[in-house]
Amino acid sequence: MSWLVLVVAGLFEVAWAFALKLSHGFSVLIPSIATFVLMAASFFLLAFAMKNLPLGTAYAVWTGIGAVGTAMVGIVFLGESASLMRLASIALIVLGIAGLKLAS
Repeated sequence: MSWLVLVVAGLFEVAWAFALKLSHGFSVLIPSIATFVLMAASFFLLAFAMKNLPLGTAYAVWTGIGAVGTAMVGIVFLGESASLMRLASIALIVLGIAGLKLAS
């Protein structure tokens, strides 16, 4: 259950990062509000997951999901570069996340 909560927390991190981009420096109201709500949800779920998961593993997986997910959102929705080097780097983060899950 804690792993599922952690994954959802990571997905909320991706969502708040995207909302932050859409807020244009907090100058657009709805995405600005969404950023804070999604941030709070992400942190709450991370804290809940950390009740049963090791700190280092939980935090690294949470940030990894956020980094990979945000990079993918940038590529798919914002037209950011999908160069081979960028995709390979994202793959390395995914491998690191999988390694942490297997090691715990």
